Amino acid sequence: MTDKIDKGPAETPAGPGAPGTPYEAIKAIPVRHYGRWISAVVVAVLLAWLIYAFSQGKVIWGTVGDKLFDPSVIAGLGNTVVISITSMALGLVLGILFAVMRLSNNPVTSFVSWLYIWFFRGTPVYVQLLVWFSLPLIFQYINLGPIYKNETVDVMTPFMVALLGLGLNEGAYMAEIVRAGIQSVDEGQSEASHALGMTRTQTMRRIVLPQAMRVIIPPTGNEFINMLKTSSLVSAVQYTELLRASSNIGSTAGAVIEMYFVASIWYLALTSVFSVGQYYLERRYARGSLRTLPPTPLQRLKANLNMFRRTEVAK
Repeated sequence: MTDKIDKGPAETPAGPGAPGTPYEAIKAIPVRHYGRWISAVVVAVLLAWLIYAFSQGKVIWGTVGDKLFDPSVIAGLGNTVVISITSMALGLVLGILFAVMRLSNNPVTSFVSWLYIWFFRGTPVYVQLLVWFSLPLIFQYINLGPIYKNETVDVMTPFMVALLGLGLNEGAYMAEIVRAGIQSVDEGQSEASHALGMTRTQTMRRIVLPQAMRVIIPPTGNEFINMLKTSSLVSAVQYTELLRASSNIGSTAGAVIEMYFVASIWYLALTSVFSVGQYYLERRYARGSLRTLPPTPLQRLKANLNMFRRTEVAK
C-alpha cells in the first residue's frame, strides 16, 4: 500500500496581484429592466387620469359612503349571498347527476341529460327567469296528485323563481364541468376498482370523484364567482337582492349613480373574499398532483420584499 502524502494546507490561488493573495469578491450588479419602469409609469398615469376624471364628474361621493352600510343595502347583500349559495348548491347537485347520466351506457338517460344541457345552455338565463316568473299565466295550480297541490302564484315566490332560474341554468354548466373532471381520471382506476369487487356507484363515489375534484374545483370556483354577479338579474323578478335594494334607494333618494357605485363596491368585496377561498381550496386539492405547492400571495410578497432589500444592499 502506498502511504498518503500530506501536502499541507492548499495554497490560495494567485490573484491578479501578488502571489498567494485571494481573489477579490465578485460584485454582482442586477440587470436593470427599464421597460418595467416605463410601463409602470404609463399605467400609473392612466390610473391617475381615470381617478381624476371620476372626481370631476357630478357624483356625490359622500352619499356613496353614507349609504354603503344602509340597512336595506345590507339586507340585499345577505339575499345575494343566500340566493348565490343555494343556486350554486342546486346547480352542483344537478351537475353531478346529469354528468353521470351523460356518461351512462343507457341511451335514454344519456339523451335526457344531453337535452337538458342543450336547452339550458342554449337559452339566456334572463329569459329563463322571466319564464319561471310568468308560470302562473300558464298553470293556475301545481297539482302533484295526492302529494301536493297549491296555486302556482303562491308557489312561485320571487325566491323560488330566482332559485329555479339560476340553479337549473347553473346545473347545465356544472354537468359539463363534472363530466370533464370524470373523464380526466384514467380508465384503469375504474377497471382496478371493478376487479376488487366495487360496484359502479362505489367506484364513482370512492375512486373517480375524489380524483376528479382537482379538475372540477377551479372552474366551479369561477362559476360561483360568476353566480354572485349573475344574481343581479333576479332583480327583474322582484327578488330584493343587492342591486334591487340599491336601485330602490337610488330612485327614492335621487342618487341613482351613487347607489350603483355602492352596489359595485359590495360586489367587488364579495368576489374578492370568495376568490381567496377558491385559491386555498385549489391548493388543498392540488396537494396530490404537485410535489411543491406554489407560494401563496403573502409568501410571494415577502419574497419580493426580500429581493428588493437585497438589491438595495447590493447597490
